[in-house]
Amino acid sequence: MRIDLHTHSVRSDGTDSPAQLMAAAVAAGLDVIALTDHDTTAGWDELEAGRPRGLTVVPGVELSCTSPVPGGQAIGVHLLGYLFDRGHPAFRAERLRLRESRQGRAEEMVARMRAAGLPIDWEQVRAIAAGAPVGRPHLALALVQAGRAATVDEAFRRYLHHGSPSYVRKADGDVTDGVRLIRAAGGVPVLAHPLARRRGRVVHDNVLADLAAAGLTGLEVDHPDHNPEDRQHLRGVAGELGLLCTGSSDYHGTNKKTPIGAEGTDPAVLEAILGLSTGTQAYAD
Repeated sequence: MRIDLHTHSVRSDGTDSPAQLMAAAVAAGLDVIALTDHDTTAGWDELEAGRPRGLTVVPGVELSCTSPVPGGQAIGVHLLGYLFDRGHPAFRAERLRLRESRQGRAEEMVARMRAAGLPIDWEQVRAIAAGAPVGRPHLALALVQAGRAATVDEAFRRYLHHGSPSYVRKADGDVTDGVRLIRAAGGVPVLAHPLARRRGRVVHDNVLADLAAAGLTGLEVDHPDHNPEDRQHLRGVAGELGLLCTGSSDYHGTNKKTPIGAEGTDPAVLEAILGLSTGTQAYAD
């Protein structure tokens, strides 16, 4: 059984519709995927309505959070939530708050880039997002369209990284609160790519222990941004803390080079996740 528990659609910053995402999963020989768009469950209904027979789909989300760093400024982290009740009032309100703050942040970044002479505008970016919450990948695509970068990756390196003049911090919630919200909604929280060093500073082991005590269920260990040494380290930490180890591609369609199914999750881990949820069920035959 081939399982990919971290993918994105056009409902956040991917390039595939939910239907195209499922078709890509089938073409790649996958048996199970999770849709984990950023801070939204907008694609869930499309998954349930158009799911091909034989493909199991786990509804989820990737929540934008911040994490403390011993002796330093908090860093941005992502928290995967699976199989939660999307109508849970507090968790629903937090996702809405994050989406609204994301748009304000994106508008400010566009304004900063225009002030620096970059030829992009808000209407162009909104058209690229096509109704999804606007994020940095949409700004990057606008820069590619304007001829200021050849690829999305180049646009990030030149204009959209954390230290760039155009960058604006997100109004993300605390990751411990995120864990508790997902659990309160009957879901299963897994910390996404905790040692993705190429993205910047990473989560400290002490923080992982605190999150486990707060109700974290697992760590995303096998991820394209993790090197072999960090994967081994995370497995050791997970073993000590009693956490599950997942694996996934973090697929974004053509916005990233990693193909769907590039990394996978053990079937026994999926069974454990399914058994822990009290919020909703996977879409399956």
